[in-house]
Amino acid sequence: MSKVKSDQLVNLIKSLSKGEKRFFKLYAARLSNSGDKKFIVLFDAIEKQKVYDEDKILEKHKQLNPVQFSNLKAHLYYQLLKTTKLCNSSNLENIKITELLDYSRILYNKCLYKECVKMIDKAKAMAMENDRSVLLLEILELEKLVIPKTLESGNELRVGVLIDTTNHVAESIKNINIFSNLSLRLNSYYVQTGFSRSKKDLKKVNHFFYSSLPKYNEKDLSFQEKMYLYNSFVGYYFFIQDFTNGYKYAIKWVDLFEQQPEMKRHKLELYIKALNSLLAVQNKLYKYKEFAETQKQLIAIKRDKSLILTENINLNLFKAIYVHEINRHFMLGEFKSGTRIVGALESELNKFVPKLDKHSVLLLYYKIACLYIGSGNYRTAIKWLNKIYNEKESDLREDIYSFTRILLLVCHFELGNDYLVESNIRSTYRYFGKKGQLSQYQKYILNFLRYLFLDPSELNLKKQFVNLKKQMLGLEKNKYERRAFMYFDIITWLESKIENRSVQEIIKEKAKAKIG
Repeated sequence: MSKVKSDQLVNLIKSLSKGEKRFFKLYAARLSNSGDKKFIVLFDAIEKQKVYDEDKILEKHKQLNPVQFSNLKAHLYYQLLKTTKLCNSSNLENIKITELLDYSRILYNKCLYKECVKMIDKAKAMAMENDRSVLLLEILELEKLVIPKTLESGNELRVGVLIDTTNHVAESIKNINIFSNLSLRLNSYYVQTGFSRSKKDLKKVNHFFYSSLPKYNEKDLSFQEKMYLYNSFVGYYFFIQDFTNGYKYAIKWVDLFEQQPEMKRHKLELYIKALNSLLAVQNKLYKYKEFAETQKQLIAIKRDKSLILTENINLNLFKAIYVHEINRHFMLGEFKSGTRIVGALESELNKFVPKLDKHSVLLLYYKIACLYIGSGNYRTAIKWLNKIYNEKESDLREDIYSFTRILLLVCHFELGNDYLVESNIRSTYRYFGKKGQLSQYQKYILNFLRYLFLDPSELNLKKQFVNLKKQMLGLEKNKYERRAFMYFDIITWLESKIENRSVQEIIKEKAKAKIG
């Protein structure tokens, strides 16, 4: 048996629900009739520890042999996986369908062909009902083996239906693979760089996207095919910042679930993803009333007793609800009340952050920092920006790392930390030079801050604010430069300096005009 790392075992035990732990104990009690209770002793010992300590376990439980400890951990790990699967088999459709398929194979191997066909029919009906194409293809392949062994009237008709169904399912799986691969690749681009930055980015993604799409008739596509097709189009339009078309496909994606509400239960993670995508484009297009309604749909998932909320689903829900509640405060310009959410949910945030992917963590930290900047609390904003700055930089979200440096400069400027601004300007120039990606937006801000050091008088300060605003208004019309304004609303910040008003006050006025 392969060795299992201690943290894998500990993480699995800590993730179990009370019901799953109780089921394991009952199942393990039956297994341990022979007297082998060592893996149960190990389970109890790990469960009681707040911090895993192997030496303390071995010291306290002398019956556990240090030489065999690795094998014992592996044995416990796989028993836990087995019992967790059994415990959840009545709730998870994939497990139920796989179980029926396994029973069908057992009956086939026992030469009980008629019984096998009946079991196959059950599995097939469930796979079709739940739109599980890959499992359905496996079931159909087994059916092809068993049908020749059951010579009955009507077999010829069944064979014709079987061949047609297999061809249709194989074509559907092919499309699902293409659409889901497209979506995955687009997500990979976005996670690495953020929105498209140049003609080169646009040309690359256009060629990749449209050359990969197969010929299809949207009306003839299955639920799963449409789901992944709409997902890929939303990702494409979001990447190229065409939020109007992204909105159209996000609406289609959510409507797909509204037309077949039973699919929410079967494809819950992708339903959450559809709502998340719709909320993202509604936010970008300032469709506040629609945004508020979609947000209610998202939050309602937590209260829907017909849905099974696994740890994975709860993690996805937390991330989506938290991010869009922050976005709602951005839309309204309610930064101070937005920062109170951070305080109220910080303990929950600390609970979920270790489980989140690095991209989601960076995005959350950045949004929280922007909330504090909008509220005028620059010291706390620096705390959150430093969480990003101090992260070991990877190939994820170069845009967020870049704009974190810009925002740190703005915060230090606001706090009058002249020395830090001066040293950070130099290091930021070196950083962008190394990356070879200094945009016009970034040049204007860095030059603006540098000129202030040459002449820090109040008259020059006002002049530089007005000049920078004029430059930024010109950039806002450039389709490749305007992406920068999604990371930091520099124009509103400049207006607050020129007019001597708070950022929050100005954004509230703008929000009122946009939302109506």
